[in-house]
Amino acid sequence: MTARIVLLVTSPRLPAGLLTAAAWDVVRQHPVLTGAESELVTAVRQAGAEVAVVDGPATQRLLDLAAAHGTAVWLAGPAGDEALARELGLRLAREPGLAEMELMYGSWDPPGARLLDAVAVMDRLAGPGGDPWKRAQTHRSLARYLLEESYEAYDAIGADDTDALREELGDVLLQVVLHARLAEELPEGERWTIDDVAGGLVDKMVRRNPHVFAGAEAGTLEEITANWERIKRAEKARDSVLDGVALSQPALALAAQILDRAARIGLAVPPPLADTQVDEEARLGASLLTTVAAAREANLNPEHALRRATLAYAEAIRAAEGS
Repeated sequence: MTARIVLLVTSPRLPAGLLTAAAWDVVRQHPVLTGAESELVTAVRQAGAEVAVVDGPATQRLLDLAAAHGTAVWLAGPAGDEALARELGLRLAREPGLAEMELMYGSWDPPGARLLDAVAVMDRLAGPGGDPWKRAQTHRSLARYLLEESYEAYDAIGADDTDALREELGDVLLQVVLHARLAEELPEGERWTIDDVAGGLVDKMVRRNPHVFAGAEAGTLEEITANWERIKRAEKARDSVLDGVALSQPALALAAQILDRAARIGLAVPPPLADTQVDEEARLGASLLTTVAAAREANLNPEHALRRATLAYAEAIRAAEGS
């Protein structure tokens, strides 16, 4: 019977000891070696298995154990012990029949596992002994970067560049994680964590999607949207349909959103007429607001339209510079 070496790999992002039934069977039934003490090693020992820590080269010892017992197990460390796997693979390729090597996954990273890495890295960067720049920031000092990164992600969407979008969304996520880490340093009673951010988001998604989580009838997209708005109004208990509008957004987008909010409740308030305004800036503002209202009636996005025209004008300027 050919000897067998099992390389048991686990997710470093899950609590130690969360192993599959097959993984528990193999560590309880066969001799186990590993390269260093760890929480996983402790958990395996507490479950009744014996684990020996190898100080130095392990390939020959694994082969000897496999030959003596039929199967030997290597409990890989958090990095996967790729060097050992490579060395063992080369040895077995040079000496066919010496042993068989099997890769077994005792646990897998769950979806979103790298988010845990992002939180851990930010904790290191913004914690004591970390990056002085990040530790010196505040929510207010970082505000501009949140906008800049969001605009860069927006540009990637406009360019249909999905690779750039992936990177830019990472930069937006960095801002979210950094804000959450800084909030951990707030005074008692004010502080919150990334788990509070994620928990609030999860609760909100579940509440506002009863057609998915509570067995409600899905209906049409319009009905789903209307239900979302009803739930949102009940949650927020706002005094005005305009409550919650981001007033710092670009003026054209702000005008379009305010007009849209008024239309949702059937409120017809005509925009001010330009010729009734007392100064030139007010007349210009009223004229622009009237244009935005006309764009909305035509089902056009005024922000997109102006951006498109401005970018085309920019290209004309570049062309003129090169002529």
